[in-house]
Amino acid sequence: MDLTLSAREKQLAGKARDFVEQVLIPLEPVADEHGELPMERRAAVRQQVRDWGLAGINHSAEHGGLGLTMLEQTVMEEQFGRVTNGLWSCVWRPPVSLKFGTPEQKQRYLIPSCHGERRGCFAITEANAGSDPRQVETIAVLQGDHWHLSGEKWFVTSYNASDFIIVHAHVDGDPDKPTLFLVDKPAQGMTHLRSPKFMHNFAFDHAELRFDNCAVPKENVLGEIGQGFELTKDWFVEARLQIASHTVGAAIRAAEIANDYAAKRVQFGKPIRDFQAIEFMLADMAVEIFAAKTMLYRVAWEIDHALDRKLIHARASALKLHCSEMAGRVIDKALQILGGRGYMRENPVERLYRDIRVDRIWEGTSEIQRVVIAGQIRKRGFGVYTDWE
Repeated sequence: MDLTLSAREKQLAGKARDFVEQVLIPLEPVADEHGELPMERRAAVRQQVRDWGLAGINHSAEHGGLGLTMLEQTVMEEQFGRVTNGLWSCVWRPPVSLKFGTPEQKQRYLIPSCHGERRGCFAITEANAGSDPRQVETIAVLQGDHWHLSGEKWFVTSYNASDFIIVHAHVDGDPDKPTLFLVDKPAQGMTHLRSPKFMHNFAFDHAELRFDNCAVPKENVLGEIGQGFELTKDWFVEARLQIASHTVGAAIRAAEIANDYAAKRVQFGKPIRDFQAIEFMLADMAVEIFAAKTMLYRVAWEIDHALDRKLIHARASALKLHCSEMAGRVIDKALQILGGRGYMRENPVERLYRDIRVDRIWEGTSEIQRVVIAGQIRKRGFGVYTDWE
């Protein structure tokens, strides 16, 4: 078993690290001050993504992406996770469900999205539907050549950076017919209600939308009628790996900052890292990161080697749960080591502390991941998590 990274994987990780250091980290103060990346900065950053050759990292070369393996994506995503304020989202990743579109949909949505000419966001969560998508109340009714959507959506991330929305709705109000619809902006019958403020500041917004008999052409159904949840599950798997990668990267940056501070901060005549209380915190942080990163790279490798789809879904849940909770523990220790300095907004660890909290909530809460994991153990036994394929 070869556990070393290839020269290409190391090169991709290095490029992503350089992009973060040179392009994204300098944007952290302005994004935090304004609550998001100012509109007048966005075009320049988008062009820098193209110039650095980072456009469409999660899609095939055939569709305008980079054609990377999952492990190659993971080593890059880990580096992107080092940046605060969700600025990693400046490096676009078109929704994975677009690859299941018709040839015409790929030409209209997927390929331009990989090139950075278009951008899509995902609308599934509602006031009464979060962890349980069967409670979605947004309905789609076919009238002539158009589907008509009605309902409200919450937490539509990157709405103000997107020009189309993938809307999860139930055909005729039937929860057994979840379906995805491609809605172009602007759309008659679609209203942007508001973009609320959150604990973290993020590169783009998280909008609330209302659809009032919003007409969508028949040809804008993505996939088949009733296939929406399956396509959403594929998106969740990818999103959970991205979250795991980002949280590992965030934890590493926080640990590095804390370790450097502990070596330089002198109290009672010696660096504070020489006190066992601090030394043990650093040791625990290192072990937590080591375990999470090992788990992350394993699951990415398994995806590349075409492990059973259901098994991947099961392990992605375990990965997202472990890495997101690990990062919370590590960054909390890092802030404690930094003391009052760590509590200042100018300090990256303070921003990481706010940023990372949502990773235990979005794309499936920690509690939902435990439901998935327990269900897999019940159906298939502990081997899902204890065996090595």
